[in-house]
Amino acid sequence: MKRSGYVLALVSLALVAAPALADSGANHQTKQTPPIKLGTSGGSSVDASNAFCCGGTLGSAVLYDGVLSILSNNHILARAGSATAGEDDIQPGLIDVGCRASGANIVADFKGDLVPLGTANVDAAIATARSGQVSSTGEIIDVGIPCAPTQAPTIGLAVEKSGRTTGLTTGTVQAVNASVSISYQKGCNQGKKFTISYTNQVVVTAGSGSFSAGGDSGSLIVSNDGTPNPVALLFAGNSSQTIANPIQAVVSAFTAGGHTFSFVGNNCGGFAADAPSSLARGPVVSPSDAEVDFTRGVKERYEAELFRRPGVIGVGVGADETDPSRGAIIVYLNAAAAHHPQPHLLPREMDGVRVRVIPTEPFVAQ
Repeated sequence: MKRSGYVLALVSLALVAAPALADSGANHQTKQTPPIKLGTSGGSSVDASNAFCCGGTLGSAVLYDGVLSILSNNHILARAGSATAGEDDIQPGLIDVGCRASGANIVADFKGDLVPLGTANVDAAIATARSGQVSSTGEIIDVGIPCAPTQAPTIGLAVEKSGRTTGLTTGTVQAVNASVSISYQKGCNQGKKFTISYTNQVVVTAGSGSFSAGGDSGSLIVSNDGTPNPVALLFAGNSSQTIANPIQAVVSAFTAGGHTFSFVGNNCGGFAADAPSSLARGPVVSPSDAEVDFTRGVKERYEAELFRRPGVIGVGVGADETDPSRGAIIVYLNAAAAHHPQPHLLPREMDGVRVRVIPTEPFVAQ
């Protein structure tokens, strides 16, 4: 599924695969009285096809060249490259307003396809906030006002996100430096499907249940270690894993060419974008920086070989299940593949590094 959408049949509407809110009733899908908080339903006012209308999450407030803007995904705001600059962006999204946009719902204007999908190794886009329509504090539903400084994603880091479909969820970083293939669909739940490969991505899992679902794309993932610093931008996943762009890659994509880009929030205790990852780890038992670097080197050496194995859809760097202080190469295996991949045929270790195989589902843009 590209993003959450309604099926339109005559005048009746049916929500496709809509899980219950995970935060016991906080309002992520209904219209807010401006200025709106983020972590809410939203998207393009014309994100619809003959049979569907769609929406995602307006993730966070940012300053782009000093102007208050909304950060989300390219496949949400740019409609995977189909949107034009100035296109109206609404809150909530079409999916939550009966597929009918209203001028009263417009909160921002699409800035233009600044970072086209498939470039810069991120799925990101921004819209310029209309005057008085977006909270100038950057407040996110259920999270509150985030910290403006970013934090490096590290293995085992506790994180949370606030999104349109599953509300507030918590989880941990399972893998970093992950190479994954993501399935997209050009139109709103219909049209040509295509795949984009990403490297150096973040994989998040929840202790129980799902960290995200269709419609949560665009959510800002923040640290859940006492200060909510931006860590990653959610854009894809399945029922077990969530895939996100590391936040510094998003910042770098928008600052290319001399532009300025920063998160709106408190200047609270946290970690600058260039802080050593060891500072961001906290008390969690996880591989040392040296162990992660060594594991990454082995993973990159054998990554192409692993992807040639039947069913492999992702390869990342994580922790050994039996000894979390040791690094492991994590291999994500499509358990539903037609060729019936067999985990026991994958190597148990490579150059002294444990290979951890995780059967899962295909990764799709949410």
